[in-house]
Amino acid sequence: MEELRVSVEAGAAWELAETLRGKTGDDVLVQMEVLVFLLLLILNVERENGDGEGEEEREPKQSDLFDSPLKLTLFFWSYSPCSATQEMAEQKKKQPVFTKVDQLRPGANGLNLTVKVVSSKMILQRGRADGNQGRQMRLAECLVGDETGMIIFTARNDQVDLMKEGITVILRNAKIDMFKGSMRLAVDKWGRVEVTEPASFSVKEDSNLSLIEFELINVVVE
Repeated sequence: MEELRVSVEAGAAWELAETLRGKTGDDVLVQMEVLVFLLLLILNVERENGDGEGEEEREPKQSDLFDSPLKLTLFFWSYSPCSATQEMAEQKKKQPVFTKVDQLRPGANGLNLTVKVVSSKMILQRGRADGNQGRQMRLAECLVGDETGMIIFTARNDQVDLMKEGITVILRNAKIDMFKGSMRLAVDKWGRVEVTEPASFSVKEDSNLSLIEFELINVVVE
């Protein structure tokens, strides 16, 4: 939105329109009929105030514009629908799209999910936090899910501390890894695990996607 102030002589409505178009772009919402109406309305007010004394009272005509020396200063608010649409589109792009567990497929990435931690089990722990025995490495298999199903999430290092049973987490930019033909959910250095407010849904525990085995089939196209 921007305020535009333009001074123009009566009778030059088309010049005003061109000025507005040049200053605000082709998408400005200005109609020639509205400009002409405003000019005629001001001329009519001028007569009612006594400037047109002695003339027979009549409705103003468009031709009056060419005979009047009246100088106008008009204010317009210009609005660009294209810019507004682009802004809305950009905001929409910034808003993450969330996926449900039952929509997960092998090879998927860039996933955002809100899940509850059903259970967590440490499967690997090497080194110590103080670094005396080399770099520390921790892996935990966490069963997570939502109202559509469950899947195993592989938590790594600091993620292990966040995946406590019963809490709700948001997984951002997650991906699907394959382990022995079954799906595992993971978040690498390009993603993030966030603890959030407890979700209201109940986890559907009778549908574990990590129990489904997939087989890779090579298709030869002749």
